[in-house]
Amino acid sequence: MIFGEIPIADAVGARLAHGVRTASLSLHKGHVVTAEDRAALSAEGVATVIAVRLEPDDIGEDEAASLIAAAILPDHLRFTPSATGRINLHAKVNGLFVADRAAIDRFNRVDPAITIATLPDHASVNAGDMVATIKIIPLAVSDSLVRKAAGVMASSRALEVKPFASYRVGLVATILPTLKVSVMDKTRRLVEQRLQASGSRLTHEVRVPHRAPELATAITDSAQGNDLVLVFGASAVTDVNDVIPAAIRAAGGVVEHVGMPVDPGNLLVLGRIGAVPVIGAPGCARSPKENGFDWVLARIFAGENPGSEEITGMGVGGLLTEIPSRPLPRDLRAPERPLSIAALVLAAGRASRMNGSHKLLAAFDGQALVRRSVEAALAAGPARVLVVTGHRAEEIEAELAGLKVDLIRNPDHAQGMSTSLRAGVSALGPGCDGVSVMLADMPHVTGADVRLLLDAFAASGGQAVVRAVSGGKRGNPVILPRATFSAILQLEGDVGARHIVESAGLDIVDVEIGEAAHVDVDTPEAVLAAGGVLKG
Repeated sequence: MIFGEIPIADAVGARLAHGVRTASLSLHKGHVVTAEDRAALSAEGVATVIAVRLEPDDIGEDEAASLIAAAILPDHLRFTPSATGRINLHAKVNGLFVADRAAIDRFNRVDPAITIATLPDHASVNAGDMVATIKIIPLAVSDSLVRKAAGVMASSRALEVKPFASYRVGLVATILPTLKVSVMDKTRRLVEQRLQASGSRLTHEVRVPHRAPELATAITDSAQGNDLVLVFGASAVTDVNDVIPAAIRAAGGVVEHVGMPVDPGNLLVLGRIGAVPVIGAPGCARSPKENGFDWVLARIFAGENPGSEEITGMGVGGLLTEIPSRPLPRDLRAPERPLSIAALVLAAGRASRMNGSHKLLAAFDGQALVRRSVEAALAAGPARVLVVTGHRAEEIEAELAGLKVDLIRNPDHAQGMSTSLRAGVSALGPGCDGVSVMLADMPHVTGADVRLLLDAFAASGGQAVVRAVSGGKRGNPVILPRATFSAILQLEGDVGARHIVESAGLDIVDVEIGEAAHVDVDTPEAVLAAGGVLKG
């Protein structure tokens, strides 16, 4: 390929290395100059263009990327069409992305013009996640080099997605007086959530004293009829002869490894009862945050058989404590855009403690509370504002006349807040990156308060939960990122999103807005104390 500045008179047939824009013409990078283009450019006073001419052995960037992609085994991978020399690879299933570092390095060393970038080896992925991207750097590249690079892919299993299998899982927890039952209950819920990606299920939970004999019996029983046993100890493992490893041996099993070079996750125990893996979970596995327990669990669900050698090889990249989730490679064919954040005002409740009055119709500074709350949402400048109504919906909606909002009538409002959350999130549409959930009965939340939350959400890249606090104590409103929407749509009963916030494993950003975060009005007395006037 010959690159350089070419006079317009000689440019026909050349490919533009840089786009050209004039008053009447716009030619993009990679465009092949025609005789008509030459005439138009010349008329606009353009004397030269930066362009390339292909040599006999050259092929275009898109063809080169396609040849390489065709050499990769497509099992559980989806390939995007080639565009600007790029093809992105996405997982077709939930599973474990596995990369052969040596093969990827050999590929990238064929020539600097030919590249592939991937997720880290043994990264857990969901169906649809991007796992790798092929990029041809110049507009064209030698066919012989492309075929050499493709040969590297064809001769090795350079990358693949191993689908997760569904496992039957037994949970054994040990008990000490210092361990609260609520902590154990939360642990079970988190285990069940961790199993969802693989379609695995928890068959039962057994709680026994934190002593090796009782634990050994429970492990033996749980290994029968299950594919995996998880053990959560009431006290951390400090020695290879501590309660959990001792119990595995007493149950007739083998302890393969105690400890791992992943932080959090150091205190993991890995053993087996026959062919059934037994994982002694580290204390950090009681948190939804990623830790070494997740790494071992993912390998097992993907059909791998991790042992001492695999665990001791996890040290590089194993420092997780202060590392935020790694972003996926950007799909460059998708245009960059600002985050789209909606505001969802919940105004459907029955106000059962108001003795017949409706708190949202109470007047604050001469204005119905519901209108005051919705105007605060509008003042913050979100992409759109949705209001869910239900109880006395006609009166509530009448107070919002003239406001640019989307009204959503919730016929199931009597079944609790979850129905309003589901109704609102269902109406957000595919382009929404996050939603600010606002309660219509909080009279002192202002547009400026909500704007602070929106700005914090944007600063997080749309990946964090953002919540209002007062003096460090959590309150409302709360912004929920798109990653939580599927969980919201599964809520039932008179519950909000608090459990989702605490268990989603996402970063949480607290924004101080003062007492407004805690002032809601659920009783006539509260309305009056907040400065309102009841109207009926």
